[in-house]
Amino acid sequence: MRTRSLPMATTEIPARSQAAAPARAPRKRGKSDLATALVFITPAVVGFIVFYLVPTIRGLYLSFTNYNLFGSPVWIGLTNYIKIVQDKLFWNAMAVTGEYVVLNIAFQTVFALGLALLMYHVAKSTIVRGVLLLPYLVANVIVALLWFWMLDYQIGIVNQVIEWLGLPRVAFFGSGTWAIPTIAFINVWRHMGYTALLLFAGLQAIPRNVYEVAALDGAGAWKTFWKITMPLLRPVMVLVLVVTVIGSFQIFDTVAVTTNGGPVNASRVIQLYIYQKAFTEQDFGYASALSVILFAILGVVAFLQMKFLRGNESELG
Repeated sequence: MRTRSLPMATTEIPARSQAAAPARAPRKRGKSDLATALVFITPAVVGFIVFYLVPTIRGLYLSFTNYNLFGSPVWIGLTNYIKIVQDKLFWNAMAVTGEYVVLNIAFQTVFALGLALLMYHVAKSTIVRGVLLLPYLVANVIVALLWFWMLDYQIGIVNQVIEWLGLPRVAFFGSGTWAIPTIAFINVWRHMGYTALLLFAGLQAIPRNVYEVAALDGAGAWKTFWKITMPLLRPVMVLVLVVTVIGSFQIFDTVAVTTNGGPVNASRVIQLYIYQKAFTEQDFGYASALSVILFAILGVVAFLQMKFLRGNESELG
């Protein structure tokens, strides 16, 4: 019985076609990727230059001039800065702002950290977490007006409750003692949900096995918090502190709506003082010098926080 051998041509055709096919050169992605990246970042760069860089340079120039809207800037050198050193209202505004920053940062950080821990361990519902964030979604002016009416000396519901308890009414916005703490409380109430959300994200980044090992070693909840949670949460905590400190120095709208700097400069923060110098007294050169000093202070504060709190280091490494 004869056996037919299969033709070898059928097995050689794919090999020949593969050999004949030209090798594809690797696609050069460098220039195309750069062009695509430039398309996406150009709007942000243009916005930064137009709305940040150019106004900053112009403000720095105006700080060395005597300028109002009815004339051209006149160069006067360091005169504005010398006046600032001798300006008692400036030092008062810085002291008032410092008091507000300390109260706001201390209470907001503590309450936000407590809320973040509750969201991490207890409040697992998305609805509950959303409710905690609601005050931050309301405009700051509306929040200020709401609390201004609630804390009013005559018709405010808070003072009515205080009087019902047999205690004397409190002039929350009309007292030099209570004005800044009240404003700090309003902003703590509004912002602590957002701050808690940032800290909650940091808590979720901590590996669960770290807590499991600590539990096997017999570490209690308090020791675990101070020895594990806080060190591993430090980079996020430093970021939160930098952002909240810068935001606290820029407090303006709550003060403008409620006290407008009163009573007797007890709540005149530095941002309100800059606004009054620029748009009430039309002294834009002096207001620009105040803004430059505030910018320098914020830069130094942020640098010191990042350096001494080691915000760029993580224990997870």
